[in-house]
Amino acid sequence: MYILSYIHAMKEKHDSNILDDSLVEKLERIAYILKTVAHPMRLGIIHLLEIHPKLSVTQICDMLGTEQSLTSHHLQNMRLKGILSVKKDGRSRMYTLKEKDVSMIIECLENCQCNM
Repeated sequence: MYILSYIHAMKEKHDSNILDDSLVEKLERIAYILKTVAHPMRLGIIHLLEIHPKLSVTQICDMLGTEQSLTSHHLQNMRLKGILSVKKDGRSRMYTLKEKDVSMIIECLENCQCNM
């Protein structure tokens, strides 16, 4: 929402159309997606689900070497925000990558030559 406020303030100050509202909404949506996946564990989960289209929490924990409670928290967050989907399979919950285009964003960023 910060971008939206900033742009509206700039429009009023300069009385010009810096960005139209549809572009502002797009930028807000993109920022929302990037914030959702901007964590090493979440990126690891997305990477695993690219390779293995359907995984349980236990499988993800084993592959990443992470604790179940923390991993479940990240999975729940990405599911609620629409990045992942989940289906029950017997006693397990199987996670899949719902927004496969997120993988393309990550691939682009892997090729970025930014310094840390």
